[in-house]
Amino acid sequence: MAKYLVQVKPGSSQLKIIQNTPSELTVYFHAKAHDSEANDALINMLAKHYDVPKTTIRIIRGQKSRTKLVEF
Repeated sequence: MAKYLVQVKPGSSQLKIIQNTPSELTVYFHAKAHDSEANDALINMLAKHYDVPKTTIRIIRGQKSRTKLVEF
């Protein structure tokens, strides 16, 4: 399983994933940081980008933060 430190940018006009280092990502998406919409959008984008099932992606730390530790 791979672990990534992810900096999320909710409410962005862009939809993109930037790999800053082998273990750090920045993810831009439209969803707002409200009622776990941002976490759901993050999981959906990562699943589509890395072609893995959404159920294999887990937010280990940072549920309510813009910096998250994600494992999949």
